[in-house]
Amino acid sequence: MTIPNFGKVAVLMGGRSAEREISLQSGQAVLDALRRSGVDAYPFDPAEQALEALLQQRFDRVFIALHGRFGEDGTIQGALEWLGVPYTGSGVMASALAMDKWRTKLIWQAIGIQSPRYALLQADSNFEEIAEKLGLPLIVKPACEGSTIGLSKVHHAHDLAQAYLVAAQYDTLVLAEEFISGSELTVAILGQMSLPVVRIEFSGELYDYQAKYLSNNTHYFCPSGLADELEFAIKNQALHAYRVLGCEGWGRVDLILNPQGQFYFLEANTSPGMTSHSLVPMAARTAGISFEDLVIKILALSHVE
Repeated sequence: MTIPNFGKVAVLMGGRSAEREISLQSGQAVLDALRRSGVDAYPFDPAEQALEALLQQRFDRVFIALHGRFGEDGTIQGALEWLGVPYTGSGVMASALAMDKWRTKLIWQAIGIQSPRYALLQADSNFEEIAEKLGLPLIVKPACEGSTIGLSKVHHAHDLAQAYLVAAQYDTLVLAEEFISGSELTVAILGQMSLPVVRIEFSGELYDYQAKYLSNNTHYFCPSGLADELEFAIKNQALHAYRVLGCEGWGRVDLILNPQGQFYFLEANTSPGMTSHSLVPMAARTAGISFEDLVIKILALSHVE
């Protein structure tokens, strides 16, 4: 693969979100891969340096390996556009929308993309009524966090208030969502194409932070083992779900496939994990794209206003 001349590249990693540690791992993996490909790349932690240093140090473009708040919610994207520095991934509006699971649902449901039913929770909500409306169990989560931070699975209505308090530590906007039983799937997006579906199997009740990052009992399947026709339909719908939010460049869309073959979209990720064991690199490998080529392709798709 011919490597374009990207100039001096900053890999934004770390940051101030609750996902800082995962971001540092993603950023280091991206940095190492870029350097192996001959790119003049350097680490840059916006929690430790002012963003103006990107101009002072004469960076030509940025690879965003930040996760969560201040990294994939439009904040850093807006700052980089103000500075005039090209960056990877989606723009300001799409990043902000995709980070907000409630507003993502509103858009998806408006155009017929199926997503689990939900209710917004407040401290004075009628939790019994919400449980009756949506059924039990329920998933309770902050609307604008990633990596399942602050997420709970609730089996009894009297536990909803406590689950709300847990989620409200991370966000003023909290969702209660109907629990869809089935297979966890994810679809990586690269440019104008969706990559092979990854199917996830885990022990325990939830594909939560423990299952994602700490457990040795979580297994990933790519190829997914789904029927070709079903995988094709899921990939097409995932690409549509991503684009309708205005997302571009690269990312990932997560969904649940129930036993009846219906799929429900959960969220879009505009700056997903990028360690060598993460899901986007896994899907890329199945498509014949090495980790080094993947980061180069993502960098080549940089967002320029």
